[in-house]
Amino acid sequence: MGDEYFGVEINRSGKATLYPFTDYFKGFERVQALRELFGAETASVLKKLRVEFYSARYGYMGVNDEDGHILISLHHLQTSDFKVLYLDIVHELFHIKQHMQGKKLFLDDYEYVDSPIEIDAYKFTVKEARRIGMTTKEIIDYLKVEWVDEKQHKRFIRRLGLG
Repeated sequence: MGDEYFGVEINRSGKATLYPFTDYFKGFERVQALRELFGAETASVLKKLRVEFYSARYGYMGVNDEDGHILISLHHLQTSDFKVLYLDIVHELFHIKQHMQGKKLFLDDYEYVDSPIEIDAYKFTVKEARRIGMTTKEIIDYLKVEWVDEKQHKRFIRRLGLG
């Protein structure tokens, strides 16, 4: 079958094992924000979606820009607050929609906080954060990540209409 390296199963083909998203993340087809995003295709999109789990102690989640599967850090799953995980999944699903539209997910000409791809995805995520009852302060804290300095974070917050 496959071998395991650093906690990640590798197929003999050299590719990481991908799992059905809906085997691990239940009920997302009923999330109103995602139904607005994917419309009548929501259940179908999520059923086709694959996820790759990796065991490094860094990183959170992302989308593979080649085939559109989600990458998720097991450390992040094990150590993060439920709301953070939920919002991260919502955020990455917005990137899935962008990928389906043929958009390039990684724009080298922009800093992370200025990327139109990220701005759109985070606007969607912030809207969902408000819907689930998070305060502006909680959302601003959620948006703090170690690769963004304080000046960039403040710029990001302004771009997202949070202050």
